[in-house]
Amino acid sequence: MSQPPTTKDEEEIPPPQRPPSPPIHTTFATRGVHPPTFSAFKPRDYRMPSSQSMTHVAWNCDGKKLAAVGIDKSTRVWSPEKSMESRAATVFSGGHSDDVDYISWNPTHPELFCTSSQKDRRIVFWDARQSRYIQQCPLKVSPVSTSYSPDGCSILYASAGHQLFFMTLGKTGEETKEEWHLSERDAIGSTAIFNHLGDGVVITHHSEHTLRVVDYPSLTIRESPAAHVGGCVALALDPRGRYLASGGYDSIVNMFDLNDWICARTITSCEHSINALSFSHDGEYLAIANSGSYIDICATETGAPLHRVPALAPSPTVTWHPSKYVVAYCGQTKIREGGPPPVAVISMFGLLE
Repeated sequence: MSQPPTTKDEEEIPPPQRPPSPPIHTTFATRGVHPPTFSAFKPRDYRMPSSQSMTHVAWNCDGKKLAAVGIDKSTRVWSPEKSMESRAATVFSGGHSDDVDYISWNPTHPELFCTSSQKDRRIVFWDARQSRYIQQCPLKVSPVSTSYSPDGCSILYASAGHQLFFMTLGKTGEETKEEWHLSERDAIGSTAIFNHLGDGVVITHHSEHTLRVVDYPSLTIRESPAAHVGGCVALALDPRGRYLASGGYDSIVNMFDLNDWICARTITSCEHSINALSFSHDGEYLAIANSGSYIDICATETGAPLHRVPALAPSPTVTWHPSKYVVAYCGQTKIREGGPPPVAVISMFGLLE
């Protein structure tokens, strides 16, 4: 997985528009925060020869492993502090009969994760310490994404038909060990995440302008703040519990104050529809993936754009390391006339050491 230099014919990415000056009490200097010098970092791009795209990347809970899916029905797991070479990855296969779309790590255990496939309609559970899967769960719908509850004992998954379903871990009947079971609860939505306590879920819909905040497991609606004109497609929770970020087709990111569900600020630095959002471990920075070939990093408290990371391709996802200022993202390079064939790519930006 070589890292050739960027060529001049690659797209010029415009700098983000700088918003008006924020209130002085919200600035880094006033609050005694010393931001990393993001402009000093360079993206590290790892190319993998494949006609398929890397569709999702995720860090495990201790940040020692990075997993990626999208190629040849398997999951690749690296230890980035050692190597990101292709041959250094541990490959987990045999759980899916078709392309794997999504990977989620258990937030309470650094070795446990699940993968999902829209084409074979399965969610498969794994332990990174063994090559064979722990459990296969066939579904009646095509799962697009998965999300664990904070205690690792519930999972919600969104279907291609914009429905939400749930699974719970436990014993039933004669079972001697805990297994995942489908729940009878469901809801309408395109994406969703649990809150930090696990007693609520935030739901978006790709064609609705409002968010829905519901209790879990009752799914009783608590709040429904207006969010995006063209539908909402991305969510992220500030690890400090102050804000919820939402992103939409309108290229706007809204930052909601979780005390009153009022939009505290709006980030308009992106020129493209939003794909994914991720807060840094300290909640100070928000990374924004979109349908353009760049990742924007903005200040949470002011909304000010701090750095625009050039990417080899638009990324469907972005994720901060759980304890360091490093983001990971992925995708597939574009077809260029007379150029090399497209390749899958995994990228990291920041300081891993």
